[in-house]
Amino acid sequence: MTRIAPLAPADAFGGDENAEFARNLMGYIPNSVLTMAHWPELLTAFRDLVSTIYGDSEIDNATKRLIGHATSLAAGCRYCQAHTAHGASEQGVPQAKIDALYDFESSDAFSEAEKALLSLAFAAGGQPNRATDTHFERLREHYSERQQVEIMAVIAMFGFLNRWNDTLATDLEDIPTAFAEAKLAPHGWEAGAHKS
Repeated sequence: MTRIAPLAPADAFGGDENAEFARNLMGYIPNSVLTMAHWPELLTAFRDLVSTIYGDSEIDNATKRLIGHATSLAAGCRYCQAHTAHGASEQGVPQAKIDALYDFESSDAFSEAEKALLSLAFAAGGQPNRATDTHFERLREHYSERQQVEIMAVIAMFGFLNRWNDTLATDLEDIPTAFAEAKLAPHGWEAGAHKS
């Protein structure tokens, strides 16, 4: 059970109509957001950050979901792993590609450009100082500095979310739970399990 109780959706979003709008965006309202709502200014700032990162940009949102998933795998955050894998699937990433992420460097499912950004996501997601100049040399072969900033923004956002959700033991919602149990369990995913 989560260590700080999430607010009711209507309380978090200032009424039932706003809560329903939020629910329609993903099919559910993330409990992480409902917990952030105890500090409304934080929720507003976070919502703006997410809107910017997933808004109009040069790196497509399917790739951003894969970056988030790699970051969350490295951090061991089961909550975010379920969200990012489900989000990648919703963005049209084939399940075979999500499965291949566990051994991406040797997989034909990924381009050299994707391998470069995933390598950075796994390094920085696990421990930021594991990122090296070599990671950025690889990135520069494929991505502009603007695109590198977008990649880093996703990694950093999930660094925040991984720590937020694992520290608070955030309860996972039904939709991402069902997805993860069906699609990620073969890779060792378990609800509520934390990487030590």
